[in-house]
Amino acid sequence: MTPPLRFGTYTEIQCPPGRDHAEMIYDVLRLGEHADERGFDLFTALEHPFFEQFAINPNPLALFCSLAQRTRRLRFRTLCHTLPLHNPMVLAGEIAQADILTHGRLECGVGRGHAWLNEPANIRLEENQERYVEALDILLLAWTQDRFSYDGRYYTVRDLSVVPKPLQQPHPKIFQLGTSTKWFQRAADSGWGVTVGGPAPSFVFKEPAAFYLNACKAAGTTPCLGYVKAIYLDEDEDRAHREAEPVVRNFVKFNVSPMDSLAHHSPQDKQRLIDAGYAFYAAEDFPRLRELSYQELIEAGIVYVGTPQQVGQQLLDLWEEFRFHELIIMSHYGGTELWKALKTQELFAKQIMPRLKAAAR
Repeated sequence: MTPPLRFGTYTEIQCPPGRDHAEMIYDVLRLGEHADERGFDLFTALEHPFFEQFAINPNPLALFCSLAQRTRRLRFRTLCHTLPLHNPMVLAGEIAQADILTHGRLECGVGRGHAWLNEPANIRLEENQERYVEALDILLLAWTQDRFSYDGRYYTVRDLSVVPKPLQQPHPKIFQLGTSTKWFQRAADSGWGVTVGGPAPSFVFKEPAAFYLNACKAAGTTPCLGYVKAIYLDEDEDRAHREAEPVVRNFVKFNVSPMDSLAHHSPQDKQRLIDAGYAFYAAEDFPRLRELSYQELIEAGIVYVGTPQQVGQQLLDLWEEFRFHELIIMSHYGGTELWKALKTQELFAKQIMPRLKAAAR
């Protein structure tokens, strides 16, 4: 039997210059409350400690614990914990405690993070991949063993007990982020989910998503493929585009802005990124997004903008292409006013969610 399609909402908490940080964070709490009231299954948020235009959310676990007191059914997932930036022995306990405080509604997205996060966090780019593997190994041991030891290049653990243990056993469900077939293979072999999508055309994610689904079939595990998509909805098409244009432009501008801090122009810089497993950041396609006009961004499918009927059809086509198990929308990005983000969530829940549920049965 095919499991029902799940729906979620995602925010990076992008903060335009001059906006009050506290106000932005409380806006996101209201978005989560509204999502719970309207039947969404999942609330997801980025972990990102630097570059306020990109995100002001260094501690999504705190956000989830607050939302858990305000909601009844919503599940929570970080997209993603940037494992190389953390002491995994400490993070394991923090995630376990958050699982308890959210009453077992926590899920755990993991990844290597954006290339631009390494230097500000005093992590050498060349260390990122190996730190990621070791940190993930330690998380699993910390959650599932009363006491454990570990000998790695970056982390050494001697007969340690990490407490508390998660409420969910053996641990919260894990989701791998990114597009790397290397990491998607491990996810498939381990029975983990994966999440793709973001400010890029859908073809970017087609091959890694298909790889994951095929790898799950070969491994005999149950896949859970999530897709993140930014949308903007209004009952009137012209008004939707008028309102969306400035925030779509900001969405792209804010996403690209940390690239200015990352050495990526010279051949040597590009090769360093490639060798570290960050080939995406060595290419010029991502920075060029901010040079595109609004119309070009819409035509490229960076954001779906229009009426519920129009965007619903685009999302239905996307589901037909990917056969994802979760659709995670972005309504809050680029400095969107709260009422506009709520409007998009409301229209999605009332007019698009039932349509997609019926198609996916």
